[in-house]
Amino acid sequence: MLLTILYIIGITAEAMTGAISAGKRKMDWFGVMFVASATAIGGGTARDIILGHYPVAWVKHPEYIIITCIAGVFTTLIAPWVERNQRLFVMLDSVGLVVFSIIGCQIAIDMGLYPIICVIAAIITGVFGGLLRDLICSQKPMVLHKELYAFVALFSGVLYLGLLHYNVHENIATLITLILGFSLRTTAVYFSWHLPVFHFESAMPEKNEK
Repeated sequence: MLLTILYIIGITAEAMTGAISAGKRKMDWFGVMFVASATAIGGGTARDIILGHYPVAWVKHPEYIIITCIAGVFTTLIAPWVERNQRLFVMLDSVGLVVFSIIGCQIAIDMGLYPIICVIAAIITGVFGGLLRDLICSQKPMVLHKELYAFVALFSGVLYLGLLHYNVHENIATLITLILGFSLRTTAVYFSWHLPVFHFESAMPEKNEK
């Protein structure tokens, strides 16, 4: 029950951030709802399609897509407030990221897949929605450049899987992963932690086209 409540909070927050991105691109309400939903439930959809887990989450639970669409449209009415309260949304986004990662890992475990696939499922669920948002809005993918985002999904998936491997009760494993994953994400944002960046500029001269 707790995970479901946190999931709903997470997809609502993600949908609202997606709506803000759509607004910056001057999209109409359909575009806002599309980007909001892609941001919030795109990761779970991609995971289910890749793993062959059907029906996908929002088909099985259509209330999820209703929530994301309503959150997206509602954001158009309170956009300045959302923009002013970015710290709140970073915290909600952090909760959502860890929850999405746990759920992705859980689904792969229930399907009897290899541990590495379970971790990959956690990462896809956690970050693919944000990646879709940035691609649709023609933005540099934030999940590949800023802070520890994909790494937090990786950390959460590995931690949750490891705790279950050592016979920690599922509820306790979920709680521990939530606390540590959330702490890592918010600390990384506060101190601007990020993974080493690969920056390469070719020294080869460009060939003149004829």
